[in-house]
Amino acid sequence: MSSNQHSGSTAGELEVVNGFENPGLPEHKPRITDVEPAAEKVAERQIAAWFLLSMVGTIWFIVSYFLFPLDGQIGSVRMQNTMLGIGLTVALFSIGIGIILWAKTLITDAEVSEDRHSIPGSEEDQAIAIEIFNQAKNESGIARRPLIRNMLIAAVAIAPLPAILVLRDLGPLPGNKMFETLWGPGVRLCKDTGGVPSVETPIKASDVTIGSAFHVIPEGMNKSEDPLNEKAKAAVLLMRVDPEQLNTKPERESWQVDGIVAYSKICTHVGCPVALYEHQTHHLLCPCHQSTFDVTNHCKVIFGPAKRPLPQLPIKVDSDGYLVAQRDFTEPVGPSFWEVHTRETESR
Repeated sequence: MSSNQHSGSTAGELEVVNGFENPGLPEHKPRITDVEPAAEKVAERQIAAWFLLSMVGTIWFIVSYFLFPLDGQIGSVRMQNTMLGIGLTVALFSIGIGIILWAKTLITDAEVSEDRHSIPGSEEDQAIAIEIFNQAKNESGIARRPLIRNMLIAAVAIAPLPAILVLRDLGPLPGNKMFETLWGPGVRLCKDTGGVPSVETPIKASDVTIGSAFHVIPEGMNKSEDPLNEKAKAAVLLMRVDPEQLNTKPERESWQVDGIVAYSKICTHVGCPVALYEHQTHHLLCPCHQSTFDVTNHCKVIFGPAKRPLPQLPIKVDSDGYLVAQRDFTEPVGPSFWEVHTRETESR
């Protein structure tokens, strides 16, 4: 302790500083771990056990990632998320509890007061700072408690491993994969009843009245290898607007059927489902960040953080009166990225 540190004064010897009496520091009361070596050892083992439990949680996260794989069913998603959450919670919670116990039971808790030094410090001050660091190292016991020191290092070392697995799932850049959905020439538009598998009910043009909106999936989606991911790309909103209110581009006149238009349901901001349709204003709203799209102007962004319109699905009516896709989207669905371009641009 440096010479300008001082302990508490007695009640009859109060120091007066700037006209105020300094009450001093309270009397230090030693903990049981300060006076009982056996209690100190017990506390050390308890702290090491928490760090060990943290490592178990990390390992369980990694094991759960492979033990509970996704199989396209919503139940598998819930199960994997639950198991991963348990592992991550145990890993982080146990490290925190171990560190708190260490501070509460083993690290020196004697209170001291010290006059503030001028900044920047002199060489003498720097030497004092180094001395303080060394003192803190000695008081924490990290140098002479190899068990909890090594367990803490091991727990912290493996704690980032779950992040590596999560980042691994991000995969490479999408490239042209976001161009490739299940929509194609002649694929019927079916009502989305929710969940996977979903009951596929084809939609006739006569079923779509002005002001109505349908959540739509491509026919045959349930038979694909990965229906959950396919739905995440191919989900569509189908609406009917008075044709006189549509400001249709000349090159897209044939993409709609008497005011019936279809647009990707995947927001171009971060991929949330655009699920709210206001038929009086003909606006589509993304509930995540309030991006708003104008259906009468090719789903142009009129509010919010989205940077480009929702991709339009070209549709027509087949010989049986059902709505079908003319082809796939001509631009990638989902969030924008720096390589976004349309097939029309690519063909040029």
